[in-house]
Amino acid sequence: MTHASDTLINSQASSELAPLRAKSGWIVALGVVYLLAGFIALGSVVMATVASVLVVGVMMIIAGVAEVFSAFQIKSWGKFLLWVLLGVLYIIAGFVTFENPLLAAALLTLILGASLLACGIMRIILASSMKRETPWIWVLLSGAITLLLGLLILAHWPVSSLYILGVFLGIDLIMAGAAWIGLGFGLRHVR
Repeated sequence: MTHASDTLINSQASSELAPLRAKSGWIVALGVVYLLAGFIALGSVVMATVASVLVVGVMMIIAGVAEVFSAFQIKSWGKFLLWVLLGVLYIIAGFVTFENPLLAAALLTLILGASLLACGIMRIILASSMKRETPWIWVLLSGAITLLLGLLILAHWPVSSLYILGVFLGIDLIMAGAAWIGLGFGLRHVR
């Protein structure tokens, strides 16, 4: 009986993956594009940092415009003014990012370093409070690495703001590319 249900599940999974399997070459190609973009970003981390900051600026402007638009949907004047103010602040911050991307990179890097530091401390505290029967060592190791990254970023700040965001972007693109390539090749081997 178990063999019959396994066969049914495998045939359902196979039919669901058929459209993806047919496009596995495109998925691998997408992964290669991600990999190339990641290596280019790591080759020019300052330009990648500026590019990532400019993308954040665009997103802030879009969010600000959406916030102002949403404000007009609110009937109460008190909330209306707060929403408009919030939206205008987002828009101004987005344009300031375009005006001085290196200053924006410095602020974002400072926030990133402080966040990693806080997350690392919290994971270490969590690991120390876990029962010894659970795999607490992995949480402790994760916390220590996160804490170390935060300390390294903050110790070299503001100089680190020139390259940290670009390095993180490059690593993220490479990891995403490897994942897409792995998925594409994996789909070819699924029966």
